[in-house]
Amino acid sequence: NIYWRRKMINWATELKKESFPNNPKSLEIIQTHISYVFISDELVYKIKKPVNFGFLDFTTLELRKFYCEKEVELNRRLCPEIYLGVAPISETSEGYKLENDKNIVEYAVKMRKLPAEGMMKKLINDRALTEKHLDLVVDVLVPFYKYARTGKGIDEHGSIETVSFNTEENFTQTAFYVSKALNRWRYNEIVKWTKKFIRENKDLFESRIKEGFIRECHGDLYSANICFDDLRKVYIFDCIEFNERFRCGDVASDIAFLSMDLDFHSYSELSEYFVKSYTEKSNDQDLMKLLNFYKCYRAYVRGKIGCFTSDDSALSEEERKKALETARKYFDLAYLYSEGKPKLFVVFGLPGTGKSTLARALREQTLAEWIPSDMVRKALVGIAPTEHRYEPFEKGIYSKDFTEKTYMKMIELARENLLRGRDVILDATFRERVYREAVMHELKFADIYWLWCVADDVVIRERFMKRKESEDISDARWEIYLAQKEKFEIPEEIARERLIKIDTSEGKVSIEMILEMIF
Repeated sequence: NIYWRRKMINWATELKKESFPNNPKSLEIIQTHISYVFISDELVYKIKKPVNFGFLDFTTLELRKFYCEKEVELNRRLCPEIYLGVAPISETSEGYKLENDKNIVEYAVKMRKLPAEGMMKKLINDRALTEKHLDLVVDVLVPFYKYARTGKGIDEHGSIETVSFNTEENFTQTAFYVSKALNRWRYNEIVKWTKKFIRENKDLFESRIKEGFIRECHGDLYSANICFDDLRKVYIFDCIEFNERFRCGDVASDIAFLSMDLDFHSYSELSEYFVKSYTEKSNDQDLMKLLNFYKCYRAYVRGKIGCFTSDDSALSEEERKKALETARKYFDLAYLYSEGKPKLFVVFGLPGTGKSTLARALREQTLAEWIPSDMVRKALVGIAPTEHRYEPFEKGIYSKDFTEKTYMKMIELARENLLRGRDVILDATFRERVYREAVMHELKFADIYWLWCVADDVVIRERFMKRKESEDISDARWEIYLAQKEKFEIPEEIARERLIKIDTSEGKVSIEMILEMIF
């Protein structure tokens, strides 16, 4: 396994165009967590990595050949003209050769190249996707599901036992990534909600089986696997071949996947249109009762894949970081589908009371988006966070008008993140009640907690002395602290159960203890 993976990595990075039939003029290599995809002028070759993730096993040449053949067979259901067959790969004295059956060392799925400009992912990125595109998808899916295999051997995949196994497998396989890709309470809440939904909807799951909605589906129905030939034809490709349990199931799970994907890319209106159009044309009204459950499941699966990708040593550090951040975004969405309420932590208090130190530590524990006023304020005037503007009290970029702009921008940024399901930390003085009330009004859909930092004057003065020797982004000084102290409005408007007063005079504060007080 390790030997062949290394050879494949070397081949992927040192591949010559001469290895391919017809000497292509161009060659692009794309890597996923389970495949290498080679895109030439007119053809595409897809090679499976020798990996074992538990839910798939490509660790032997025989298994990779088998699943290449299975991939072609299954995808010809929707794209018979695209999937051409399985091509052998040989190692010769002149290097690797595709479609050569002497000394075979690997196999590849051979496909016709689809138009790059028609890829749904590109249309989404270009904000060019329309209802007409989705009409094409629906018109293909309705008859596809109607005639897809069902009955014995398929129906079992829609049972409570299988659905529970699938979700539990996700939770087991992502337990290692708790605190890396999602925090502990989000993980627990998604697990709890999922189990409760399955338990309380036993009759619904059983009726779906009886009514014939469990089918041999696509299994991976999202934008990366859909391509349009203008508005004449749609190609839905790359279904799940490696695990029947993931491919077979309720058609609601397939529909939920694409709907979730549209939500993920901020196409919520088209997501609703797609589901409405499909349910009307298929006459599957009960699908709506399962939609959020399967959206949560699908978002969680994508998060899991992002986690696995972030551990792929064949990728660069930047690619792995990007994969982990993508996983976090999918887990955020799964949390929203599970009826979770994003949390907003407002860390506030006078300068020097340790707000930012606490906020940064809280970010490490919660994976929340940190929005400090110092950075927002300086971004509004186009200067670096570390560039100092030592203005007099309430002058320059610290004037009342500019402070109001800063707080309004912070609230705007918080709203964007919270609506996507991300927890947020606001880090600012919030000395005036009006700004605290603005947060409570504008962001009332979030679960808000206020962490009020205080410290003794003598401690704060010492901290300001030390700041002169550091690269702290704050412009506050001792005289600013004294001026703000006189104008600080006690937060009497905040409910006692939502307010935690934290004395930082002794130094380090236990984030674990704070979170225990909240939860």
